Amino acid sequence: MNQAPLSGTEQAWAALGGDPALLARLGSSAHLGSSTPPGSPAHLGSRGSGELLPARLPVMELARSAVAVCSLAAAELAARRTARPVPRVRIDDGAVATAFTSERHLRIDGRAATTFAPLSRFWRTADGWVRTHANYPHHRARLLATLGLPADTPDDIAVDTAAASFAGRASDEIERTVYAAGGLAVAARTPGEWAADPRGAALAGTPLVGRDRIDHATARRTAALAGEPLLPAAGLRVLDLTRVIAGPVATRTLALLGADVLRIDAPQLPESPDAHCDTGFGKRSVDLDLGSRSSAAAFDGLLADADVVVVGYRPGSVERFGLTPQALAARRPGLVIGRLSAWGHGPWARQRGFDSLVQVATGIASVEAAGPGARPGALPAQALDHGTGHLLAAAVLRALTEQHDEGGSRLVTLSLARTAAWLLDELPRCGKPHADADAGANAGANAGAGTAASAAAAPSYDPEKWLTETDGPLGRLRHAVPPVAFEGSPAGWSRPPGPLGADAAVWLTA
Repeated sequence: MNQAPLSGTEQAWAALGGDPALLARLGSSAHLGSSTPPGSPAHLGSRGSGELLPARLPVMELARSAVAVCSLAAAELAARRTARPVPRVRIDDGAVATAFTSERHLRIDGRAATTFAPLSRFWRTADGWVRTHANYPHHRARLLATLGLPADTPDDIAVDTAAASFAGRASDEIERTVYAAGGLAVAARTPGEWAADPRGAALAGTPLVGRDRIDHATARRTAALAGEPLLPAAGLRVLDLTRVIAGPVATRTLALLGADVLRIDAPQLPESPDAHCDTGFGKRSVDLDLGSRSSAAAFDGLLADADVVVVGYRPGSVERFGLTPQALAARRPGLVIGRLSAWGHGPWARQRGFDSLVQVATGIASVEAAGPGARPGALPAQALDHGTGHLLAAAVLRALTEQHDEGGSRLVTLSLARTAAWLLDELPRCGKPHADADAGANAGANAGAGTAASAAAAPSYDPEKWLTETDGPLGRLRHAVPPVAFEGSPAGWSRPPGPLGADAAVWLTA
């Protein structure tokens, strides 16, 4: 008899090295359309509430599974540090779906957040489609330079010029030219084309979560007193070297769970204030130019007392300052290091990338197209970002548990492209047919919107239940509540986001 395929939750928990017996601690508050008993591991990977994030691919399963294993890893660490039983985990599908679309629900003193710039979009080319990303000023300027336009060109002129230029050029040529100039443009491919490409083939056989022990130091983190109420990461210090969505979601989760999270930014690199309003909860923020002697010294002082370092820059960016995982572990034995990139292994390992571009390159956009020849589609959420962010937080929490038991420095590694492969090829579809991925290479909707057919069939979904308001230095913020939940978990963060770079380079915890 053939065994039933593992649910998404079971797959993710196995990738994290978790004890399968702990899956019995999982439960869910939503059972729509599911015949599996509530609270069973299989239910946590079911398609019961897929309509909350409507798509051809199992996006809601990815979202639910990532949050479930993150919650379970947090509960496991809390139990280990307090010498208590593992708390029960309960996943609310509405909270998960709202959190995975948090940037759309964000309001800053009533104003909606800016998500995609006018030049971050799909363009018709001579042989298909290409997608550009130009949310940051320096990426916009580099894209415009390839069109012979100055950086201050108005958006309407830039859009018209790009459309006319790209329409007569091949997608691959645009991709090469823009990337060579330091910009971002990706040709739309099918899953089959990506799998055959050296960039996609490099990911074949790699784990969803890379887990490595760097050294065998015997030092262990100090556990809390037995019986003392404790959040899983209370007293732990996290250096947050991440930007945009995925990495900041991971460190926002660690802050929720009690860690002292200090975000480090280079003052010369612009960051979206709106994105920080969404992902900066629970953290403090400091500007450090690691190329300067004084900032490097300040970073060294912070590292000397850090428990976790999370790096979300493309490979090579922080390594040039001597911050390889091996060097970090040598300078701070017992450190847990989380590392995130867009493309993972292979020829594009050091290339810039964003969720919307990874969707296009890997073939997700072609699967989500409205039909053959249509504009490429997109997932109903930045699911690669949010999913990878929660998996990264889970991996760090599991590494802390293992380090608590065995000592040693740990490295966990994830990428958006590997999460995309999980979504395309490995998550169970529970009978829902896969679209003919290779029939619609030039096919959808703009990023952040589901397919028209899926959206039309979806029942009404009101996220208001899972939104709240918080006043702080950046104004009154309407934002999503945390989806990570277990018995004793916090309902919200300890502090609202503050201005980027406004805090001192010191730890709060003794």
